Order: sequence, then C-alpha cells, then structure tokens
Amino acid sequence: MEKLLPGEPLIYERTNGVVYAHYRDKPEIPRWIIGGDPGAVRRAQGDLLDYAEWQNLCELSEKNESLKTILDKLVIMYYIIKEDHDR
Repeated sequence: MEKLLPGEPLIYERTNGVVYAHYRDKPEIPRWIIGGDPGAVRRAQGDLLDYAEWQNLCELSEKNESLKTILDKLVIMYYIIKEDHDR
C-alpha cells in the first residue's frame, strides 16, 4: 500500500499472528499486512520458514537422523537445481 486514502476508516485484524488493515467502506481494495510476528508475516508472504525457523530446523537435524537424511537430500537437490539454473 503506497498511500492511504484520507478520511477513509480502517479496520485492523489479527489472524495467525499477522496484523492486517483494510478499508471499512472499500471492499474492492484488498487487505494488506502491517505487522505481526516475523515468522507469521513471512509465511503470509509465501515463505516456508523465517531465518530463525531455518536455524532451528538445522539444529534439530543434528539430533534427528531422519530429519538429517531428508535435509541432506534437500540441500543436494538445491545445489543441483541452482547450478543448472545459473548456467
């Protein structure tokens, strides 16, 4: 949202840790994110994990062999796809 409409009342909503705003009398203008829990905001914007969750996943994989195996395969796949994409 670049500029707010002067004199138009806003409604604020919190859903799943994300705070949204939208105009009360302008349903054609979709709601937009104005804040909230960083991890929840990242997920609402389409990211799978925020950085803290990624770090937690990596730490947990050191203690869980199944997770470590899957994560290793994921990292290998990432590098293969990245290398092919960078050509």
